[in-house]
Amino acid sequence: MDAVDLVLRKYDGRPHRRVTGSLLGEDEFGTWIGTPRGTMVRYSYGLRRVSWTSSDSVRLIPRDTWWMAMFSAEPSRSEIYCDVITPARRTRPAEFTVVDLDLDVIRMRAGGRVVIDDEDEFAEHTIRFGYPDDVVAAATGAAAELQAALGGGAEPFAGRYRPWLARVTGPAHRWPRLR
Repeated sequence: MDAVDLVLRKYDGRPHRRVTGSLLGEDEFGTWIGTPRGTMVRYSYGLRRVSWTSSDSVRLIPRDTWWMAMFSAEPSRSEIYCDVITPARRTRPAEFTVVDLDLDVIRMRAGGRVVIDDEDEFAEHTIRFGYPDDVVAAATGAAAELQAALGGGAEPFAGRYRPWLARVTGPAHRWPRLR
């Protein structure tokens, strides 16, 4: 499988975080990227500059949408974690770049509760970075659509992701449990 970088930036262009995964393939929902447990994530903020994922995951980069999703195996507490973003751009043959717009929509594994996270950060950055009205409308609309889709059993959130995730969680991809 080919390596592919996922680059997240903030609205002012500064780097946010970066992860390299394995390009699994594409379907009608978009591009699927596998990130097995132990995948390095590089951060451009805070004291922690590097961490390693604690769960096998598959990431979906849809075409022309204001979100991307990460579907995680146990032991992750979140089953699905969606970042609200500007539509992804393929900036190199093996690189996708997005602008992270702060809002996250998460479906918890236990009980299936769906929450919207970081609304305070979105409000603060709307002022700080001067998000235009159309960006605010697209981001809040995407969060509302995701909340309904994650809670209502729409695909790819109902189960379409499972065969892609199984390609990451197979025996050949198992990592030792991190402490």
